[in-house]
Amino acid sequence: MQSSIQLAAPGIDEGILRILLAGALGMFLGLEREWSQKSAGIRTFALVSLLAAVFTVTERDTLLVLGGVLVIVQGILLAVQGLQAEEQTLSLTTSVSLLVAYGVGAVVAAGYILEGVTVAVLSSLLLVLKRELHSFAWGLSKQELRSGTEFAILAFVIYPLLPTDPVRIPGDILSVTIELRVVWLMVVFVAGIGFVNYAIVQTYGGRGIAVTGFFGGLASSTAVVGTMIDHVRQQPAASSYAVAAILLADAAMALRNLLITVVFTIESGLLLTPLVPLGAVIVGSVAVAAYTADWSEEVEMDLTSPFSLRGVLAFGGVFLLVVVVGSVASARFGTAGLYVTSVLSGLVSSAGATTSAVLLYRGGAIDETTAMLAILLATAASIAVKAAMTAPGPDRSFAGRVAIWSTVVLGGASALVVAMLA
Repeated sequence: MQSSIQLAAPGIDEGILRILLAGALGMFLGLEREWSQKSAGIRTFALVSLLAAVFTVTERDTLLVLGGVLVIVQGILLAVQGLQAEEQTLSLTTSVSLLVAYGVGAVVAAGYILEGVTVAVLSSLLLVLKRELHSFAWGLSKQELRSGTEFAILAFVIYPLLPTDPVRIPGDILSVTIELRVVWLMVVFVAGIGFVNYAIVQTYGGRGIAVTGFFGGLASSTAVVGTMIDHVRQQPAASSYAVAAILLADAAMALRNLLITVVFTIESGLLLTPLVPLGAVIVGSVAVAAYTADWSEEVEMDLTSPFSLRGVLAFGGVFLLVVVVGSVASARFGTAGLYVTSVLSGLVSSAGATTSAVLLYRGGAIDETTAMLAILLATAASIAVKAAMTAPGPDRSFAGRVAIWSTVVLGGASALVVAMLA
């Protein structure tokens, strides 16, 4: 879709400003080539972008195509010239950059302003970070490359192929629909958190696992469990940090629900009752995480890969089962009660259940106490299902500690709710 940004002020020709912007972006792309003392620099790149912009604005399609061919030919000549020089290397970067500059000039002149600027900035960044990118690529192991390819297939090949609309499970017995993209997105989350966690652990050691638990919990606290189980399987000595990571994921999940409650009710009468018990979950989870992990201990981490494809697919299967069971139970209960729905929704996404309760409160359909209990039931269900998911893991002690400390946190929050209702 064409960018809607208008460059020209009243009385100024839009085409002139597009040509000027194309020239400026060409100069921007040529800065790094000029600094690197390549055969094509600022002036050449600017002229190439201007040429494409002029042909596009004047709607000279034939000349635009011919100009593109000439840029390609010039790029080939520059590459051959590099072979004949003392270095005797075939350098295609400058040649391809000239073609990018030509494309940016044409795109901007056609009115795709944001797209053209984005391409120019990203291309310049790739040129500037040449050494860092080469160091990163050369430092990757074969297993890391394989994991990166598997993740790309999960996120960018399979996910777009899944249907956007909910899919009805065949047969009349279950009579439920499943959003396959949501389920697969959870698989991608698990793999993505695994990559982030792998990078942090490689840099900071075992302590990085717990840090990832919190930040991963902001996106999907349930997805953190699959990653932590995989890490405990690879490195049992890191189980104390994995326990802390899951508790910190609970804290992040409760913080997210708290923010949803405050943001969506601040205009229509702030919903205050959930603040204390949700705050207790946050504080309690952080305190338990700080207590359970020996932060002074140096754990030698030797993770073999960023994530296990078999592990994340198995986690996706468990998550799909939770979704199916929750949908069947919800359909059978019908509208029997908001609380049952909140618990079932919390098994999949406590944020969705929290948002639903807040919207009902805003509309006057439920009172403050009912909204608080619905939010807390969803939060409790999310904590409970994460503890349950560790049970089939490789370490019974790890699963037991997660279950015990999750119960302690939920017990403290429940005691506060009872005291508030008394």
